[in-house]
Amino acid sequence: MILVDTNIIIEIYRDNQMIIERVRSIGQENIAVSVITCTELMYGARNKNELQTILKDLKKLSVLNLESDISYKFVQLIEKYALSHKLSLPDALIAATAICRNLALYTLNTKDFIFIKDIVLFES
Repeated sequence: MILVDTNIIIEIYRDNQMIIERVRSIGQENIAVSVITCTELMYGARNKNELQTILKDLKKLSVLNLESDISYKFVQLIEKYALSHKLSLPDALIAATAICRNLALYTLNTKDFIFIKDIVLFES
């Protein structure tokens, strides 16, 4: 299973054929998203129709919720990287999910994660 970052889902909505093909090759059954990605997508919806499309699409994916181990790792990541690397709260939560669930993270923004010890970035 691969944890997919928010920017990958956004690129699918933008009809980025390279990303769409890569995700197809991974297989929908092998894709997971963090609940943080779900909320970021919902927050970014421009209207009710877009929100409904997002909600329908998210039902097709495995959504990983925040559990206590992820919350603990999130706090550790913020403590270690927020000042030194400007790690954002959503990115820290997504990284904590990837680390705690032993999943590679598929993202277009590798610079936002590369410095995190123990994270595995999916090679696209």
